[in-house]
Amino acid sequence: MSASRPLHPRPARLGRGAPVLSCRGLAAAAVLALSACAPLLAQAQDALRIGYVNSERVLREAAPAKAALARMEADFSKRDKELNDVAARLKSVADKLDKDAPTLSESERTRRQRDLQEQGRELERKRREFQEDLNQRRNEETQAIVERANKVIKSIFENEKYDLILQDAVFFSPRVDITDKVIKALGAAPAAK
Repeated sequence: MSASRPLHPRPARLGRGAPVLSCRGLAAAAVLALSACAPLLAQAQDALRIGYVNSERVLREAAPAKAALARMEADFSKRDKELNDVAARLKSVADKLDKDAPTLSESERTRRQRDLQEQGRELERKRREFQEDLNQRRNEETQAIVERANKVIKSIFENEKYDLILQDAVFFSPRVDITDKVIKALGAAPAAK
């Protein structure tokens, strides 16, 4: 590198007669360029077809989701009621033990407390099993609905010539929201076996 060459070249001096653009001139040139591109931008925007699906609404409002919830309630309500009945009986036994404790012998009171604790542990184990079974069933039902919804969304995507369909968005315009269309199509689509 030679020492006589500057690292940054100096700006060229404008001589007489060289065109000088003012801020107004630059702004006018930019407006002119944008107005020339506006029809192209509008055409490109019209050609791009985007849709948005609110997955939470689909899982909450679609007919298959409502049917799955009703089936789950029917299947699990009996077991839930049984657990609540056992809990109520245990509470009544605990209340009776508290009431009778002063009149019971030490060994009898200890035996009843041990029995009560054992029954309480058994109830908690059954509640955990119930919750695990309920969660597993909920996940299975949700997965089945998601798979059906994805097939419906894919069908809408192909039939209506969408370029992009999103399921998660921070902001979206109501004109691209196709959630109602998906919910309606899910209600009309037969369940896959």
